[in-house]
Amino acid sequence: MKTGRLILLTATALVMIGLDSCGTNKAKEMVTTEDFGSFEGKEVFLYTLTNKQGDIIKLTNYGATIVEISVPDRDGNKANVTFGYDSFDGYLNGDLYFGKVVGQYANRIAKGKFTLDDVEYTLALNNGPNTLHGGPTGWHSRVWTAEVLKNTDYPAVKFTYNKPDMEEGYPGNVVAEVVYTWTDDNEIIMDYKVTTDRRTVLNITNHAYFNLHGAGVGDILDHEVLIRASAFTPVDSTLIPTGELRPVEGTPFDFRTPHLVGERIGEEYDQLVLGGGYDHNFVLDNVEQVDAEVYDPSTGRVLQVITDQPGVQLYTGNFLNGTQTGRGGKVYQYRSGLCLETQHYPDSPNQASFPSVILTPEEPFLTSTTYKFGVR
Repeated sequence: MKTGRLILLTATALVMIGLDSCGTNKAKEMVTTEDFGSFEGKEVFLYTLTNKQGDIIKLTNYGATIVEISVPDRDGNKANVTFGYDSFDGYLNGDLYFGKVVGQYANRIAKGKFTLDDVEYTLALNNGPNTLHGGPTGWHSRVWTAEVLKNTDYPAVKFTYNKPDMEEGYPGNVVAEVVYTWTDDNEIIMDYKVTTDRRTVLNITNHAYFNLHGAGVGDILDHEVLIRASAFTPVDSTLIPTGELRPVEGTPFDFRTPHLVGERIGEEYDQLVLGGGYDHNFVLDNVEQVDAEVYDPSTGRVLQVITDQPGVQLYTGNFLNGTQTGRGGKVYQYRSGLCLETQHYPDSPNQASFPSVILTPEEPFLTSTTYKFGVR
């Protein structure tokens, strides 16, 4: 049973960051590296991880990004199921967040301000009156250092970003690490470790978009979603939480039993109207291993999300508009992808009743999220 604690600060959340396991050397042989570009004088690489099934994921150290996830349907036909670009230029000129690790504070902070230890910090506004995903030059837009891990049981790559004090307005020299492991069971295990030299705030997630038909193939309204959450955090007109934890019972936000995304998304429910669909944080129950699941009846593909984080943001591509052309020339249309961003709640630095997001020098932040792909 998961504890569902506010910030997980025990070593059990992290298996491989900073360590080599005692496995074989086969994992390194299953990671290939190629040039992908350069940014601000730093080299950008593309990493291809192949498991024993022959299924692959591709990663880049620009934004510690998931570029591609190629997995089979129930008939064995493989397709890429996540949004991304064929070239590095696509990432420079396209959507800011496809597959990226976002920080220093994922999701929104109201009015770009928060107070910590009686000091008010001011952030750049990049989402109307608010700050989104760490600001315009947050961790999604940085070149991370990369290391292909040796002596691991599965192919794995570690990305590290050293954030200087007050970059984008956040205090602390912060070191963020994420290890991506691609298992033979088609699991992407994302182990995070973040440390700081002074008190600061933190929220970190991966912002992958998914379409289990195949990225750029139709919309996700026919995807069936399960989220084990008894409450969610309603938002105001700028998508900032009001502070309420609203029970999902009797609302279109009750995904404790599976529902199609499109089944209730058009209802005249206040939160669906404000969000233009689903763009909300769900308060996870954290009592079963699988916290959320997406199923595509047409292909049989299944995505399971397993996390120790207290929340997950369901976003249904409400702002996609067909202006982004991704891998293989596929155009990403309105509601053609969904996100399940494991996280702490939006605007937590300004919401005393929400789980704490304060990171201290004394204890690192350790967390793990798994995306597991299968069929039925």
